Amino acid sequence: MNGLFDVTGKVALVTGGRRGLGRAMVLGLARAGARVAVCARSPEADELGREVAALGGDLFYLQADLGIRAQRQGLVDRVVARFGRLDILVNNAGFQAQGEAESYPLDTWDRDLELLLTAVLDLSQQAAPVMAAQGGGRIIHIASTSSFQGARRIIGYAAAKHALVGLTRCMANEWAARGINVNAIAPGVFETDMASGLLGDPARADEMRGRIPAGHFGRPEDIVGPLLFLASEAASHVHGHMLLVDGGWMGR
Repeated sequence: MNGLFDVTGKVALVTGGRRGLGRAMVLGLARAGARVAVCARSPEADELGREVAALGGDLFYLQADLGIRAQRQGLVDRVVARFGRLDILVNNAGFQAQGEAESYPLDTWDRDLELLLTAVLDLSQQAAPVMAAQGGGRIIHIASTSSFQGARRIIGYAAAKHALVGLTRCMANEWAARGINVNAIAPGVFETDMASGLLGDPARADEMRGRIPAGHFGRPEDIVGPLLFLASEAASHVHGHMLLVDGGWMGR
């Protein structure tokens, strides 16, 4: 049974892996024995590199703004040049711009879709032929409960996350026969920087928390188990699935 969830020696690329859920996933993969590359916008990831080294790993950091198409070119090739292969791609990078739908700036909308949707397609297209040539691989998109319901003041984010459901399923349909499992994880509210506005408003946070059946927000480490499941042989016959990690929010 232990072998079902084993990712020892696998090579993973996690986008947006310096903080929040991305950081938790990077450390979870490293702790499980994977070799990890991280791509993010910051010029350095020294602290994260030290944390991975303390777990016996070796972090490969690629600095790029994934919302700029030219900076995404050749990223998977760089990972393969370093590690010799790519087994797991986690498309996690993202942000959540705020604004009323009536006046939402179109340039912000364009940035939302470029990073949250087009970059996911781009990196997945880079990864797919590499994985197929190896005999298979895992592509895991980070969706959201906003993939399934509307929300106020995050129209670009919610629209992109809705579209990510269709992207996941289409990729899964086309690539499953090539040994590539494409799935998504849909987190609810987690205690990360993205939820800082909510967490900084005690009354609103208490109201929101009270609507979650589990009675609390997600902790970053709560994402690791679902990730390792989808990244491992335990999910070998799972394709096109949206795995909710939301404390029961969507089951109400």
